[in-house]
Amino acid sequence: MPPELHHDPARLDLSRVIADKEAIRRLNPQRFEMEQLDAIVYEDSANHLIAGYKDVRADEFWVRGHMPDYPLLPGVLMCEAAAQLAAYYTTKHGLLHGDFIAFGGLENVRFRSPVHVGDRLLLIGKGLKLHHRKTVFNVQGFVAGTLVFNADIIGVPMNRKES
Repeated sequence: MPPELHHDPARLDLSRVIADKEAIRRLNPQRFEMEQLDAIVYEDSANHLIAGYKDVRADEFWVRGHMPDYPLLPGVLMCEAAAQLAAYYTTKHGLLHGDFIAFGGLENVRFRSPVHVGDRLLLIGKGLKLHHRKTVFNVQGFVAGTLVFNADIIGVPMNRKES
């Protein structure tokens, strides 16, 4: 059974970008092939909600090998995009203290429909547990209004070791 929606995706204005790739880069350390978010389009800090999207492009590193002649966005990259959305919110609001927010785990992951090249994967996250040692966000992913995956994303603070 699909989960209750955190926010109606049809009510989001995806043309109203509140953080572009450069703004995301200021808070998230991922670069090059591992940048999985294109924009943040909604924030509601009173309800710990955030929405952003990833445009799935034909030139991405996984396309050639992940189901040749029928490329499907790997589920692990959907989860990574969801983690980056949660990390952006967590960092922006100072919820965890460290050099960056690390991917601490996944729970309750469900893939419900494929995501193809040319799709826009809309991610809507809700903070469920916001503690100084870890955060848990439930993130729901949509393509054209259809729920394609959902997962609980665990974030933990990480400090780089001095060498």
